[in-house]
Amino acid sequence: MWNHKTHGIPDEEFFRTEDVPITKEEVRAIQISKARLSEGDTVYDIGCGSGSITVEAGIQIGKSGKIYAIDIDKNAIELTGKNLDKFGVANVELILSDAKQKIPELPPADAIFIGGTGGDTKDIVTLCNDKLKPGARIVIGVILIETLYAVLDVIYKLGLSDVDIIQVTISKSKKTSTGTMMLARNPVTIISATKT
Repeated sequence: MWNHKTHGIPDEEFFRTEDVPITKEEVRAIQISKARLSEGDTVYDIGCGSGSITVEAGIQIGKSGKIYAIDIDKNAIELTGKNLDKFGVANVELILSDAKQKIPELPPADAIFIGGTGGDTKDIVTLCNDKLKPGARIVIGVILIETLYAVLDVIYKLGLSDVDIIQVTISKSKKTSTGTMMLARNPVTIISATKT
């Protein structure tokens, strides 16, 4: 159980496996902040992976909110379920599906997180635009330059506003036999925008 109001649950608190990605805690904290969540919101977590965004967003929106966590990978859905149980987050519907098939069936959203999409990010952003309520936020984390370009292209074509692009490079300390060194993680670009 996470007994704090701040986001950024340490990565080591989550159940993890090598084959299922996790949004690292510092990047996750920024993404949660960019979504501007409120109590009672409806949220999608597309490409939920290990469920770290799902857990943290679930805590932020409270019991009156609802999250739809979608992943095409059965292992990711199972791992997200384990993490939801560990942190006592019950306001989530886990969906094992191709997001492009499931998004049209979901209710309107106050915030949408898009993570790992297997190269379909541009199409998923387009589908999500139809589901965003006016004033709702979309937050997309990307690591590939090609994905960044495709996402920005579609965001501007859709007319989303308040577009914010940041790149985050995190280094974490690691003890060695002679002291402490900083190990760099891969840069992540976070794009966030508002439905007008």
